[in-house]
Amino acid sequence: MSQSGEIDEGFYSRQLYVLGHNAMRRMATSDVLIAGMRGLGVEIAKNVILSGVKSVTVQDEGQTAWSDLSSQFFLKESNLGQNRAACSLQQLTDLNPRVQVSAHTGPLDDNLLLQFQVVVLTNSSLDDQLHFSELCHSNGIKFIVADTRGLCGQLFCDFGKSFEVVDQNEDPPVSAMIENIIKENPGVVICTNDRRHGFPDGCKVIFSEVQGMTELNSIPPVEIKFRGPHSFSIGDTSSFSEYERGGIVTEVKLPIQLHFKPLNEALLDHQLIIMNDYGKISRHHTLHLAFQALHGFLKEKKRLPLPWDQADADALLDRVRELNAVVQLEELDDAAVRTLSYTTRGDLAPVNAFIGGLAAQEVIKACSGKFKPLKQWLYFDALECLPEEEDRATEFSHSAKGSRYDGQIAVFGSTFQEKLEMQKYFLVGAGAIGCELLKNFALIGLGAGEGHITVTDMDFIEKSNLNRQFLFRSQDIGESKSDVAAKAVREMNPQMNITAHQNRLGPDSEGLYDYNFFTGLSGVTAALDNVESRVYLDGCCVRYKKPMLEGGTQGSKGHTLVVVPHLTEPYGPGSSKSVQEFPICTLKNFPHNIEHTLQWARDQFEGLFKQTPENVNLFLSDENFVERTLGHGDAEALEILGEVWSSLTDMRDGGQRPQSWEDCVTWARCKWETLYNNSISQLLHCFPRGQVTDSGLPFWSGSKRCPHPLTFDPNNMTHMEYVMAAANLYGQIYGVKETRDLASIRTILESVCVPSFTPKSSVKIHVTDKEMEEDRAQERDDVEKAQLEKLKTELASSSLKDSATQMFPIDFEKDDDSNFHMDYIVAASNLRAENYDIPAVDRHQSKLICGRIIPAIATTTAAVAGLMCLELYKLVQGHQKIDSYRTSYFVLAVPHFVWTLPRRAKPFKVAGKEYTLWDDFLVEGRCGGQQEMTLGDLLRYIKEKYGLSISYLCYGPALIYSGQEERLKQSVSDVIKMVTKKDIPPNTKMLDLVPSFDEDEDSELVPTIRYLLL
Repeated sequence: MSQSGEIDEGFYSRQLYVLGHNAMRRMATSDVLIAGMRGLGVEIAKNVILSGVKSVTVQDEGQTAWSDLSSQFFLKESNLGQNRAACSLQQLTDLNPRVQVSAHTGPLDDNLLLQFQVVVLTNSSLDDQLHFSELCHSNGIKFIVADTRGLCGQLFCDFGKSFEVVDQNEDPPVSAMIENIIKENPGVVICTNDRRHGFPDGCKVIFSEVQGMTELNSIPPVEIKFRGPHSFSIGDTSSFSEYERGGIVTEVKLPIQLHFKPLNEALLDHQLIIMNDYGKISRHHTLHLAFQALHGFLKEKKRLPLPWDQADADALLDRVRELNAVVQLEELDDAAVRTLSYTTRGDLAPVNAFIGGLAAQEVIKACSGKFKPLKQWLYFDALECLPEEEDRATEFSHSAKGSRYDGQIAVFGSTFQEKLEMQKYFLVGAGAIGCELLKNFALIGLGAGEGHITVTDMDFIEKSNLNRQFLFRSQDIGESKSDVAAKAVREMNPQMNITAHQNRLGPDSEGLYDYNFFTGLSGVTAALDNVESRVYLDGCCVRYKKPMLEGGTQGSKGHTLVVVPHLTEPYGPGSSKSVQEFPICTLKNFPHNIEHTLQWARDQFEGLFKQTPENVNLFLSDENFVERTLGHGDAEALEILGEVWSSLTDMRDGGQRPQSWEDCVTWARCKWETLYNNSISQLLHCFPRGQVTDSGLPFWSGSKRCPHPLTFDPNNMTHMEYVMAAANLYGQIYGVKETRDLASIRTILESVCVPSFTPKSSVKIHVTDKEMEEDRAQERDDVEKAQLEKLKTELASSSLKDSATQMFPIDFEKDDDSNFHMDYIVAASNLRAENYDIPAVDRHQSKLICGRIIPAIATTTAAVAGLMCLELYKLVQGHQKIDSYRTSYFVLAVPHFVWTLPRRAKPFKVAGKEYTLWDDFLVEGRCGGQQEMTLGDLLRYIKEKYGLSISYLCYGPALIYSGQEERLKQSVSDVIKMVTKKDIPPNTKMLDLVPSFDEDEDSELVPTIRYLLL
C-alpha cells in the first residue's frame, strides 16, 4: 500500500487475486509484532512483509549462533555473536518497501504488545505464552504461537472473544442461469443444464433478472435445499407470479462470528486440535502434551534434551505421562515422545518453511478477516523423514560441529549431512516455488560439497514477481530469474555450487539436457507452472530412472508429489486441459457470462492484431501461401484471403490499410459500429425478441440472453477507450504513429462517416457448433465461389505485392499497462457485456480471466517448498518403503490438509511376467567405439536375454520393422534413418524403441527398449 492509500497492483497483482482489494486495505492498517528471529520467526516475517501489512516489528534478544544458520536465511557467518533481529532488519526491509519494518532488541513487555493488532510468538517459553495470551485476549489483540522442534511443529491461534470472518474461503460466489421455477411450496428452481449449479446444501442465494416471477428479485437471501446437480428448492413460491423466463441465482457469502478461548483454557481442550492427518490422531494428541512437557523440561533443567539421549527421552516421557494422568488420553504415542526428545534440538529449514507459511497465513487472516482461521491448535510432524532402520541413533554423530548445519546434524547426523552435500540436483523453474526451494537447498546444504545444483528458467524478472519470489528485488527487474536466484543463494550459503541456465526444458534443449546430463544427476525438482512441462520432465525421469519432486500452488491451495523410481507411480500424462474451451457459437452470438465476453475480446485481439498480420507476412514471403490456404476448405480460405487482401489494400480503394493516424481512428470507429450495433441488429433480425422454437418455447431463454444494440456516444468513456485502444493497436501493426490524446481523437471522430447498415434476411446465424460444422462441410454456392476466384486473381496481381510492406503482428502481453492490450480487452469485453446485459468487471478481474493468471501468495509457496524438501530428505537417504513418503494437498484458507501415500507404480504383464513403467530393456547398441549392432543382433539379444521375440518395432511414430528380412543386416541407426528419412542428432545417446512381441501381441503396455549409442 502506498502512502496515498492506493494498492500497488503491479506489485501485489497475483496476491490480489487471492485476497481481494478490501482485504488488503484492511491489512494495510495492521501493525504486527513477530517475536523470535530464528528460522521460524524470519520465515513468518518474510511472508507477512511480502503480504503488505502496515508495519512489522521483529523482536529478539538473542545473538546469532551456528545452529541458527541451518534455517535463518538472512543471517551469515559474519553475524555470529550479533543480535538476530538487528542483523535481519535490512534484508527484511528490502523485501517490500511499502511495509514499515523495525527491530526491537529488548525483552517483550506488556506496553510493547499493546501497540499491535497481531502478536506472534516463536521460540518462547510457556510462561510467556500464557502471560501474553491473557493480555492479548483481554485487549482484543490477535495472538498466535508458532513453534518447531526438529521434525515437529505446533501452531496456536486466539483471535479473541469475537472475531468476524468476512469470507470463509477463496472461492468466488457461485452463480447459475435459471431454466425454470416451479410455483409451489417449496418452490423448485431448475438451472440450465450446460453445467452443474454448484450450490452446496444450506447456502443462501439471491435472484436477479427473473422475468414473470419478479418477486424473487427483491427478496433477501434465501436458504436452498440441494435436490440435484441442476435443481434446488427454496421457500414457498405458490403465491408468486408465474415464471416466464430468464434469471440468475447467485450465492451470498455472509460473514460469520467466531469465538476463541485464551491459551490457558485451550491447553486443556483437546477438541480444539485440528486433525490434519487422520493416520496420526493419537500422535498429534500426544504431541499436544509433549510440547507442554518440553517446556517443563527446559524450565527445570535450563536446557533442551540432548540429541538421541535415552535418559532425557525417558524423563520427557515421564512428564507426558504425568500430564496424561489429568487428560487421560486413551492412547499415548510413546515413540513419538521419544523421537521428539531425540530431535528437539534440531532446527530444520523445511519444517520452518511449512509451519512459517501456515502461521503467516493466520496473520493475514487476523489482519483482513479474509478466510477461516485455525481454531485453535494444529500439530505437524514428519518423523517418517528419519532413517527407516530401527537402530538409527548409533550410526551417526549428532553433536554440534560448529558449522552452519548444526541444526540439521542434531536430527540426522553428520554422515547424512555429507551425503546431502554430494547430491547433484536439477531444478527446473526459478519462479516462486523455485526461489523457495533454492532457499531450502542453501540452508540444508544440498550440493554444497562435491555435489552441484543446476537451475534453468528462461523467464526474466517482472515487477509482479517481487511479491512472492522473494530472492528478487526491484533493481533485478529485467534480469534473468535463474541468474539472480543463483547469486542470491550463494550469498545465503557461500558453499553452494550452482549453475544457472536460461533454457526452456523440452525437445529443443535435448542437446544440452541429454543422456550424460541426466545420468549424472541424483534427482530432479519441478517448480513449473504448466502441466505440459511437468509431463515432459516426468518422462525424462522415467527414462533415466531419476526421482522427481513436484509441487504447485493456486492461491491458498497447494500440492506436492514425490516420484520414486521402481516404487511410485510417475506423474504421468496431463489429465485435463489447462484452458477452458467455450463453444464457438456461444462466444459469437450467445454469451451469458463475463468469461464468454472476455474470451471473445481475446479472440478479437488475436484475430485483428496478430493472426491477420502474420497471414499477410506469410503471403508476402511464401509463394505457396494461397494454395495452401485453399487446402483448408473454401469457407476458411474465403475468410483468410479476404482479410489478407483487405489488409494490403488502401482504404480509399475499398480495403483496410491506413495511410494516416486519422485512418486508424476511422477504422476503430467503424469496427465499433460493426461489433456492437450492426452484428447485434443482424442477430435480432434473424432471431427477434419474441421468437419461439419449434417446441413453442421462447428462443431467448435459459442460457440465451437477448441482446440489444449500442449507440456510440463520444461522452461514454468505455466507448472512447475502445476507439483509442483499437486505433492505437491498428496503428502499431501498420507502423503508423499513434497518440493517447483523447481530445484529438474526439475531433477526428466528428468527421468520420459511419456507413449505414440494414440487416439482411439472407444471412444465416448458427445456433450450435454442430450446425456450423455441418454448414462448413457443405459445398459453397456460386456467389462464394466467384468471390474466392476474384480474391485469387487480385492476390496474384504483381502490383499488390509490389506496393505492400511487412506488417507488425502483436503478441498479447497482459502485464504492460502502457501497450493498450488490456485497454482493448477490457473495453471490448465490457461493451459486449453491455450488449447482453452481463455485469461488467474491472481491469483487475479482466486481467485475471483473460490473462489466465494463476492467483498466488507467498504463504502457500513457502509451505509447498517446505513439504517438497521433507520428501527430499527421504530420497537422499534412499527410503524404499512407500509408507515413508507422502503426497500432500492443502488449502490454507480453510484450513484443510490431506496427506496420503503415493500410488504404487501400476504393474502390467507381458508373456506372463510382471513389469511397471519403470522397467525397460537396456541395450548397449554401440559401446566403446565398437561397431554398432544390426537390427538382427538386437532381435537376437532381446530373445536370448528376455525370452521375447520381436514382431514389430517402432521408433516414435515410425514403424521400422515388421518382418522385413533385408533390414536385419543393417545397423539399427541406419534402419531408423532410412525409414524416417532423418539423421539421428549427434548428441542423441539413447533411442527409445517400442516393440511388439510374438508371445503377447495384445499387450497394450510393453517395456521400452532403451538403445544406447555411447
